[in-house]
Formats: sequence, structure tokens, C-alpha cells
Amino acid sequence: MINMRAAFVGLVSLAALSGCDTVSDLFTADLGDRLPGERISVMALERSLEADPRIANLQVVLPRPYLNEDWPQPGGYADNAMHHLQASGSLEPFWRVDAGTGSGGSAILATTPVMAEGRVYVLDAETTVRAFDATTGQEIWEVDLTPEEEDGEEGRGGGVAYEGGRIFVTTGFGETVALDSVSGEVLWRTRAGTPYRAAPTANGGRVFTITSDNQMLCISAADGEILWRHHGITESAGILSATSPAVSGSIVIAPYSSGELFALRVENGNQLWSDSLTRTGNVTSLTELNDIAGRPVIDRGRVYAISHSGRAVSIDIRTGERVWTRNIAGVQTPWVAGGFIFMVTLEAEVVALSRRDGRIRWIHQLPRFEDEEDRDGAIEWSGPILAGDRLILVSSGGEAASLSPYTGELLGMIELPDGVFIAPIIANETLYVLTDNARLVALR
Repeated sequence: MINMRAAFVGLVSLAALSGCDTVSDLFTADLGDRLPGERISVMALERSLEADPRIANLQVVLPRPYLNEDWPQPGGYADNAMHHLQASGSLEPFWRVDAGTGSGGSAILATTPVMAEGRVYVLDAETTVRAFDATTGQEIWEVDLTPEEEDGEEGRGGGVAYEGGRIFVTTGFGETVALDSVSGEVLWRTRAGTPYRAAPTANGGRVFTITSDNQMLCISAADGEILWRHHGITESAGILSATSPAVSGSIVIAPYSSGELFALRVENGNQLWSDSLTRTGNVTSLTELNDIAGRPVIDRGRVYAISHSGRAVSIDIRTGERVWTRNIAGVQTPWVAGGFIFMVTLEAEVVALSRRDGRIRWIHQLPRFEDEEDRDGAIEWSGPILAGDRLILVSSGGEAASLSPYTGELLGMIELPDGVFIAPIIANETLYVLTDNARLVALR
């Protein structure tokens, strides 16, 4: 089963991440008969994933949780590696606000919020950016970035990032806009020529963006000047995804909907190496989609990425050589912590892999349908996030699941107020969730 909100460009298949606290305080709801016990294959007509018996006794050891005060980039930090976050409270809702227009009709809510300087910034489905007080939820300012001649509902896609007192916004109208983070004042606007579908990544005075036709732009954060461009292969169909570049030091990793992955020099865009996360012999039109929809992660000299068509890889960032490859399909960002990587597959299997060699330590099957018997009401699971010794995933069906990162055991499930397709964020031990109807909820 390939269970996505929609499969082709113009529709969305997006994720939500979530983070949490202690085992005793959260996710204690009765599960009843909602968890199927059978193992389901990751892709149609392919062998199911299995835990590797050779590492059955390998202990999962994680770094201690740390307090992150901000979540300034779509993936947390520019390298998309957040490790093990601190969340010690019960994560009960303490405010909830209307954050604008949610998905509906041609409008699609498509990007995660960011948090910095005590404010949460949200781009809604009609290209309006809002800033909220992170403690109280009070709206501070809002700015409509729809061009005068356009309809806001048609500008689906894009996202927000923060650096150096500025909010950088990409829009479905092909613009990158810089705003003052305190006042919302527009500082500059730059046109790419084609629409954006995903959020930018801002790092070191540069803003890195990817257009819908697989161009990477490097833009000056100071004045909006386009410093360089890089071109991938244009795809006629793909997923409207949440992917954003990953940046570490002098290297930026560009993920494209063609399945291509490029390592480029930050200063000039020169190519260091490239790889392709495509597979041959796929059996359906959906499995032929090659998108790298989850953000690539840079961690300790390696790049981790997963494609929709069924490749999960670890790559040496210096040489471009693959360290390992696994036949796993997904559209969510891998989560790296300690010696392990946690992923959710297209078939709603949560997988823990050894960072060293990619062997599977454990697998947990989440529900795939509202009605498992009739295979009706497909559920998308998004995440995971690792916080407070638990993995959190959220679903399009309006549920959150908590798993042990050490064993894969289900710790509990709770109901959410609405379906979630957007990656929640966590900062200062507070979880911020943006539902599909654009309700921003803070839990602590």
C-alpha cells in the first residue's frame, strides 16, 4: 500500500513530527482493538522488512536529552539533525489559536512552523505569514504575501525559516521574501521564475531554496540577490513534499524530486558529488515516483536520505561513497540519534536501523487504515521525533502514537483535535502542532 494524501504535484503528501515527555505522563489511552498484529510488506509485491537477528542483542543507547530553545529551520537546525530533545512535562494543551486558512479546495497547508526569539511563525494555505507569542499564543503580526494579481489559494506550497532576526519565506508564486522577525516588515522580495513547494533553509547569511522544477537557488540573506543556481532533472510528476536542503559547514545537500541528491559548495554551487536514490523494476505508477520528500540529514560526516521509490542510504559526505543502502521507501525525514536512525515507511512501519551498517534492530507496525478489515480510510503517519526517551508520530487520522526508541514497544496513543499533515516542532519543552485546519496548538 502507498498511503499518501495525494501522489502528484499539485496535491500534497506531507508529514508531521512530534515530540514528548515521560512514559508515565503521556499516551496512556486504552488502545482496544485498534492495533493490527499482522506484519505488512513495505511495498506491493516485495518482501516485508525484518529485524536482523545478528543485532538482536545490540543495546540501543541514546544521548541524553538536551533543551533546545529554538526551532529556527524547517528541520530544526540547518543540518536537520536534532538528536534527543528534552520534554519533561505532561504535554497538556495550554493554548490553541487560529493560525489562518487551512487546507480546503485548492488551498493546501504545506509547511511546518518555526520558532525563534520567543515567537512561532506560521505560513498558512493562502500565503499569509503570522507571528505568535510562543508563551501565550497571542498574535503579534500578520503579512499577506500574495502578489496583487494572484489568488492566495493558488499559491500552495512554500515555507518559512529564521536566521539573524529575519524570517525567510518561499511561496507557491515563486517568490522568496525576507521579513523583519519583530515587525513583519517586508525587507526584500526575489522571484525564482517557478513556484516553490517547500520551505527554505537559512544558514550563514545565505538562503537555500528548491523550486518545483528542481532548481537550487542560493540567495543573499542581506539583499535577496541570487548568488548561484544549480539544476537537477525536471520531473513531470512528483510529491508536493516538505523537503528542504541540509547545510553543514561549507556543504549544502540538495534533494530533488527526480531522486537525485547533490552535494554542492555553499560559496559557489560547485558540485562535489551526486547520487540517485531511484530503483528500477517498480511495479506501479506510484512506486515509480522517485521523490526525496523527506529532508536529508547531515550527522557526523554522513548524509542520510530516503526516497519514495525505495532507497534509504548513508553516504560519506566527503567522498560521496555509499556506506550502506537499504530497500526502504518513505517520505518522512529520518531521525538520527546516537548509533541509530529511526524511520517510518510508506507502509506505516517504524524502523530502527544501526547507524553504522543500516541493519534493522526493530520494527513496529502502526495502523494503516481506519477500517483494517475493509482496508478503508488510509492513514498517513508522520515523524518521528525523539524527545524524552520516546518516539512520537502523528497521523492524518487525528492520532498520536508513542513508541519506545529502545524496543519499538507501543507506549500509548492519544486522540488529536484534527488530522495532522504538518511536522510539529518542539522548543523549550513545548510542542507546537499545526493541524490541517490551521489550528496552532501548544502542549507542555
